[in-house]
Amino acid sequence: MSDRSVLRLDGVAKSFGTVDVLSDISVSIPAGELVAVIGPNGSGKTTLLRAIVGDLRPTGGSISYTGPDTNRPIGYLPQRPTFRSGFTAAETLAFYSALVDGAAPEILLERVGLEAAAGRNVENLSGGMRQLLGIAQAIVGDPPLVILDEPASGLDPNMSEYVFETAAEIASEDRTVLLSSHDLTLVEETADRVVVLHQGRVAASGTLETLSSRFGTDSLRGVLNAIVGDTARVSVLGGEQ
Repeated sequence: MSDRSVLRLDGVAKSFGTVDVLSDISVSIPAGELVAVIGPNGSGKTTLLRAIVGDLRPTGGSISYTGPDTNRPIGYLPQRPTFRSGFTAAETLAFYSALVDGAAPEILLERVGLEAAAGRNVENLSGGMRQLLGIAQAIVGDPPLVILDEPASGLDPNMSEYVFETAAEIASEDRTVLLSSHDLTLVEETADRVVVLHQGRVAASGTLETLSSRFGTDSLRGVLNAIVGDTARVSVLGGEQ
C-alpha cells in the first residue's frame, strides 16, 4: 500500500439536464494499487471514469492528476473499445506508440499475452483478445495511471480471470490501475482497494479488510447488501451510466 496519491477528486458532480448522475464525489486514489469501482447499475461508474479521463466535463468539483509528470499521464480502456478495421494488432499498437514514443508493438503485445496474434487483423480478434489489445493500447507510453472500464464485460470466466490477472500485473509495475467491474469475485481476488458507488455518491471506500470490518461481512456482496439492499433485487450486472 502507498501513501502517495496519483489522483484526487474533490466534490465532483455530473448532471445530464435535470438528472444528477454524480454528486459530491471526493476520493483519493493511491499510487501503485489496483482500485476497483463497484456499484449497482446506474450508480455512475462509467460516468465517473469518463470524467476522470476528460471524456466528460464535470458540472462541479475538481479532478486533479497528482502523479508523475509524463508524456501520457493516463491510459484509458473504454467499456466498448473500437479499432480501425484492416489493421493488424501490431499495426494498431504501432500507430498509438508512434504518437507518444512508446514501446515496440511486440513488447506491448507480450505484456498482455497477445504476441501470437500480432499479425491478425483486429476485426478477426475474439472479444477477449480485443479487450487485451485495448489494455495494451492503454499502457502505450507507460502512463502512471491506467483506467479500465468494465474490462471483462461479456467475456467467459476464463478470459475474465486472465484480463484481471493482466490488470493486476500492470498494477504491480509501480503503476496504478483504476477499473470498474460488476464481477465481485474477481474484484475480491485482485483489488487492493474498493470504491463503492450508490446513487452517484461514494457510499464506502477502503481496503477489503476495512470494508468487511465496517459492515460486518466477509464478502463484497455482503458490503453491497448492507449499502443498497438485497443484491438479488438490485442488479450489479450489465451496462452502466
